[in-house]
Amino acid sequence: MKKLCFAAGFLAAAPMAAAETPVLDVLTYDSFVSEWGPGPAIEKAFEAECGCDLRFTPAGDGAALLARLQLEGARSQADVVLGLDTNLTAAARATGLFAPHGQTPALSLPVAFADAEFLPYDWGWFAFVQNKTLEAPKDFKALVASDLKIVIQDPRSSTPGLGLLMWVKAAYGDEASTIWKDLADNIVTVTPGWSEAYGLFLEGEADLVLSYTTSPAYHLIAEQDDSKTAAVFTEGNYLQVEVLGKLKATDQPALADRFLAFMLSDAAQGVLPTTNWMYPAVTPATGLPKGFETLVQPSKSLLLSAEEAEALRGPALDEWRAALAR
Repeated sequence: MKKLCFAAGFLAAAPMAAAETPVLDVLTYDSFVSEWGPGPAIEKAFEAECGCDLRFTPAGDGAALLARLQLEGARSQADVVLGLDTNLTAAARATGLFAPHGQTPALSLPVAFADAEFLPYDWGWFAFVQNKTLEAPKDFKALVASDLKIVIQDPRSSTPGLGLLMWVKAAYGDEASTIWKDLADNIVTVTPGWSEAYGLFLEGEADLVLSYTTSPAYHLIAEQDDSKTAAVFTEGNYLQVEVLGKLKATDQPALADRFLAFMLSDAAQGVLPTTNWMYPAVTPATGLPKGFETLVQPSKSLLLSAEEAEALRGPALDEWRAALAR
């Protein structure tokens, strides 16, 4: 009888124990959680050390994360947001939803970086990716003067698309509207996100695609294909610094802090180069994977401050829309 009572008590306690497993909800972009992205490996590694349930919620491409946060506000179920970049952090900060992270990591970025609410986890240079057999344009003016066809992403939903707007603005200032008017004839289509655009390029629908200088590393390392390269522009290539941040309304603040720290550990940083195909924000002890040494290195990096990017985003979108509406 005692054995039966013990068994019944054990069975009753099991669901309770399972229910007490802490859950951390991370809002991120689609490609991060894809089977080939870093999400699965990071989920497995973090859960192994936290004794928790890490749940990723995909929400389209990077810029779509901000729109979702602005819509949901304090009602958001997320504890952490991963996948904004410095072109969006000023607007994200203005929501008042983010808490200070309180961390001081030693970063491996090509520019100085300090932000009380957002931590970088990877970075890269935007670039147009192409086949090596094609003569690469040297700058935007050479690109618009050519017959080359390009695929780009929508800046309203995609961080690469928004990065291109900031790139043109940083390089040309008041002349940016003219660049866009001239570039419109080269654009085959505008996709909602990076994956769709890169897929069209691989299918031969365009000569170049807006991506990163690190994209050829994927083909080299994962496919043993060295046929792709990235164009380095004389005006400079624009940097993307991707960040994550903790929401004030989280009911798991300590676990969220632990995840932020984990994302800058070797366990996570070592995964990112060959899953997210970006440079890690903190170079892991093992260094960069073999093949990264073959990538082109822009001699000039362009990056607007978060405040400058926010101030220019509206006017730059207007210029882009006007040019493509012709």
